Amino acid sequence: MFDAFLTSFGLDTTSFLLLCGVGVGSLVAVFGIGKAMTDRTPAAERIAANSKGPAVTYKSDLIKLAQAEPTGLVGAFSPKSDGERFQVTKALASAGFRGPGAVANFYLIRIVLAVGLPGTLALLIALANAGVPWLPGSISGMLGSASTLHLVVALAMLTTLGFYGPSAWLKGRINERKRKIEEAFPNALDLLQIAVEAGLGFDAAMTRVATEIHSVAPDIAEELLIAQSEIQAGRDRDRALLNMGQRTGVEEVMSFANVVLQSIQFGTSVADALTVYATEMRLTRELKAQEKANKLPVQMSAVMASLMLPAILMLSLGPVVIRYVNYFAAN
Repeated sequence: MFDAFLTSFGLDTTSFLLLCGVGVGSLVAVFGIGKAMTDRTPAAERIAANSKGPAVTYKSDLIKLAQAEPTGLVGAFSPKSDGERFQVTKALASAGFRGPGAVANFYLIRIVLAVGLPGTLALLIALANAGVPWLPGSISGMLGSASTLHLVVALAMLTTLGFYGPSAWLKGRINERKRKIEEAFPNALDLLQIAVEAGLGFDAAMTRVATEIHSVAPDIAEELLIAQSEIQAGRDRDRALLNMGQRTGVEEVMSFANVVLQSIQFGTSVADALTVYATEMRLTRELKAQEKANKLPVQMSAVMASLMLPAILMLSLGPVVIRYVNYFAAN
């Protein structure tokens, strides 16, 4: 019965054992490479701990909940040290994914994809060999005629893609979110400046601006609301604003936090500080636009040369070549 089951996949016992070995080996290799690139030896951990000296630790339930350690199968593939887990949590927060289960869900998705993609391929191969009528003929023929070597390579590639693909997608999501925040932050800063000049307090102005721009710029509005929620929960304003800058990873937001904190610390007008910083941001955006405009001719020159030069050569040399060909053909 087992041989008949393997035959439905187009495999024999040797090929089945080979595929199992490759599948397990791929998972072990993926897990081992990831651990080798991220884990630190106990000696290195002790040296780093001694060199840092005594550190301030926070034992609140809120922080424990936000950095809860995954357990079970997800915990086996997730980072073990608090520092690595914090980096993953920070990356997920920069992409807009927050909450106590963000890290566990992220690694759960990676495990499911690493197992589900090759499993789906194996199921399709079984259906193709079984002659299922509703499977398209092109797919059925391609999968049914696949060799064992091609099958092994496909399973290994799908396993690697399933485990590392979400990480690549997360980096792209972080960059896209940073770009949106960079584009929307100058307008949010102008509105914040207007609200402060109109008589609102800084905290009330942040809440009002975030509410107004939430429909057109949800990313920066969400960050402003999170910072305001931290302030209302009792966290210092400087810490909340600096956290906002670190979460976004945008230089302008970090500079904004420093400008506001210095203005409050030295007792200067927040409205005047925001006015000066908004003017500097407009100038910076204008300089960046001019820089892109100045780079454009250089970037276009190679494309224009590659497209125009062949046409110019054909127009200038084509008649001469045709004349010589006709001359030598006649003689």
